[in-house]
Amino acid sequence: MKRLHIHVAVADLEQSIGFYSTLFGSEPDKRKSDYARWLLDDPCVNFAISEHDDVTPGLDHLGMQVDSDIDLSAITDRLHDAGTQTLQQEATVCCYARSNKTWVEDPSGLRWESFQSLGDSVSYGVSGAANTAGCGSSRSNCC
Repeated sequence: MKRLHIHVAVADLEQSIGFYSTLFGSEPDKRKSDYARWLLDDPCVNFAISEHDDVTPGLDHLGMQVDSDIDLSAITDRLHDAGTQTLQQEATVCCYARSNKTWVEDPSGLRWESFQSLGDSVSYGVSGAANTAGCGSSRSNCC
């Protein structure tokens, strides 16, 4: 199964959790001090929000979550066939999860990630210039 991913930066996490929990009719399945996520089946979406001082609230990035490395490779191959420059990350830590990822920017500069989750992580992500440059974000990691 493929699942659309939407990540929104918010100004007030608790207030936003209340709003989105009401909108979706459910509480987040993952909740941390700076992050919350809903894995919804109707609509089929991985919706995440996070609060960080160095990020302007609004749409952060979009993505496609896949279940297998075959599906991730297929998306990456299509992006390469289209002549798009991609950044691939293996076993990276981002948004309290370990994942394999492919990052790309659309023609308007909107960041997209395609990813396969490998499991949970106790940290939000790893700080570093390589991750920041690769994801096209001013934040300290790729989410």
